[in-house]
Amino acid sequence: MRALALILALALPASAQDDPGQQAGPEFTDSQGAKLRFLDKLTSETGDVELGVGQGAKFGRLVVQLDSCRYPTGNPASDAEAHLTILEETTDTQLFAGWMLASSPALSALDHPRYDVWVLNCVLPEASAEAATDPATDTGEGE
Repeated sequence: MRALALILALALPASAQDDPGQQAGPEFTDSQGAKLRFLDKLTSETGDVELGVGQGAKFGRLVVQLDSCRYPTGNPASDAEAHLTILEETTDTQLFAGWMLASSPALSALDHPRYDVWVLNCVLPEASAEAATDPATDTGEGE
């Protein structure tokens, strides 16, 4: 019994010696929106949509709401994660509620015979500011 106590006493400090500032995973930053892609497998119609957090979009019989989007703080261009709620419009049935990863859409995917939805990326703050000031994006409407 004493040997077991000694082994446990020696094992516990070894795990506590890990760097206390080291986190289990990367730190994430919340985004104000995300870009999603839709596919209708029956008609081969695709579409991209940019949603703000709390906004929804209709694609075919699906209603998709963006609940949250986040990206690794140290590398914003890498893997985005978005929390989506997807409903069947006609029956108001929830088809999906959870996190989708941009780099691994099949890991947590919508299971629907006709439609696919996946995350492309989060909207980055500097990208929004650049688009607003970039003269190439000005369509000339309203002049």
